[in-house]
Amino acid sequence: MQDFIFLLKAAFLGVVEGITEFLPISSTAHLLIVGDWIGFDAGQDKVYEIVIQLGSILAVMWVYRQQIAKICVGTIKRERTELLFVRNLLLAFLPAAVIGLLLIKYIKQLLDGQFIVYAITLVLGGLIMLWVESRPSMAKHSTQNEEALSHQTRKIEDISIAQALTVGFAQCLAMIPGTSRSGATIIAGMLAGIHRKTATEFSFFLAMPTMIAATVLSLYKYGAQLSQSNLLAIIIGFIFAFFSALVVVKALLSFVAKYSYRPFGWYRIIFGLIVAAWVYNLV
Repeated sequence: MQDFIFLLKAAFLGVVEGITEFLPISSTAHLLIVGDWIGFDAGQDKVYEIVIQLGSILAVMWVYRQQIAKICVGTIKRERTELLFVRNLLLAFLPAAVIGLLLIKYIKQLLDGQFIVYAITLVLGGLIMLWVESRPSMAKHSTQNEEALSHQTRKIEDISIAQALTVGFAQCLAMIPGTSRSGATIIAGMLAGIHRKTATEFSFFLAMPTMIAATVLSLYKYGAQLSQSNLLAIIIGFIFAFFSALVVVKALLSFVAKYSYRPFGWYRIIFGLIVAAWVYNLV
C-alpha cells in the first residue's frame, strides 16, 4: 500500500510537470513546492526532475514533429525560410547557453531551494504579465489595437535578430528560481513586438534545444545517482509528464489565439502569496 501511494505521488507530480512546463507559471516551483506539500521523496530528486522534464520536451517535439522534419529538410536544402527559422532559434539559444554555463552554478548555490524566492518571483512575474497584457496595444476592439497588431511579427522566420536576442537574454532570467522559462521568453517576445501566438510557439521551439542541452548536462552531473530502487517512479513520472504536456501544449495554443495571459498572471500572484504565507507558517 505504501509503495502504491509513493507511485501515485510520482504520477501526480508527473502531471504537475506536464501541465506547468509550458505554461508561464514555473514548473520547477510547482514541482518542488507541491512535492514538499505531498511529502514526495524520490530518493534522487534531481534525477527524477530531469527525467520527467525530458518527458515534457519530447511531448512538444511530438506535437511539432512535422514542422521539425520540414525545418531539417529545408535547412539541408538551404531554403531561406528554414534557414531564417534556425538562425532565430540559435540566436535565442546562445545567451542562455553561454551565460548559463558561467553563472548557473553560483545562482543555484545562492537561491536554489529557498521557497521565499519562489514566492517573490511568482508574484513579480505575475505583475509583469498583467502589465504587459494591460498595455493599449493589447486591448481588444480598437483602431489603435488593429494598427499595432498589423505591425507585430507573426511568423518565426520573420523574427528579427534583435527580437531573437531579446527573447534569448530573457530566457537567462529563468535561472532565477520561480521565474518560468516559458513566461520569460513569451513576455519578452511580446514586448519585442512578436504576436502573442507566435511568441508562444517560438518559446516552445526554443525549449527544445535549451531543455535537451540542460537534460544532457544534468544527466552527466547526476546520472550516477540513478539506481533501480526508484526507477519505476521515474518511469511513471516520465509517462504522465509526456501525456499531460501533450494536452497542455495544444490547449495553450488554442487559448492564446483567443485570449490573453492575464489568468496566468493572476494565478502566479495568488500562488506566490500562498507560498509566502506557507513559508511564514500563516497557512
